[in-house]
Amino acid sequence: MNEKDLTEKMESLGIRPTAVRLMIGRVLDSTDHPVSALEIEMELDTVDRSTITRSLSLFHDKGLIHLIEDGSGAAKFELCDSTHDAEDSDMHVHFHCRKCGRTVCLHSVQIPSIELPPNYFGESSNFTVTGLCDKCRN
Repeated sequence: MNEKDLTEKMESLGIRPTAVRLMIGRVLDSTDHPVSALEIEMELDTVDRSTITRSLSLFHDKGLIHLIEDGSGAAKFELCDSTHDAEDSDMHVHFHCRKCGRTVCLHSVQIPSIELPPNYFGESSNFTVTGLCDKCRN
C-alpha cells in the first residue's frame, strides 16, 4: 500500500494520519506477518513506546488493524484488508510455530462460523493454530 492509500484508509476510518501514525502504518504494511509492539519499536527507534502503544490502540479501535493473541505472551498486529469498519470481512486463521515463534496469516482459511446462544452478539474472533511451521518441521 502506498502512502496515499494508507492516508486515505486512515482518514476513512476517522484516524488523523500524523507523521508517526503513518510511520507505524508503513511498518505494519511492510511485513508479511503480524508484528508485536516491540518489533515496531525496534524498527522505529526514534518513536517512544507509549506513542506506539497509543497508536496501535487507536488503530485497533477504529478497525485499521487486527490484534492477534497467538499464545506467545505478546500481542501481534496486522493491517486489516477489509474495506469498511462496520463488519470485519478480513477474519482469517493464524498459525503460530511453537519452535521458531513466528506467527503467519492463513488468509485463505476463514474462521469457522460459530453459533452463539440466543441474545449473544459476537464482535470479533481470534483463531490461532499452534504447531510446527514448514521450515521447523523439516
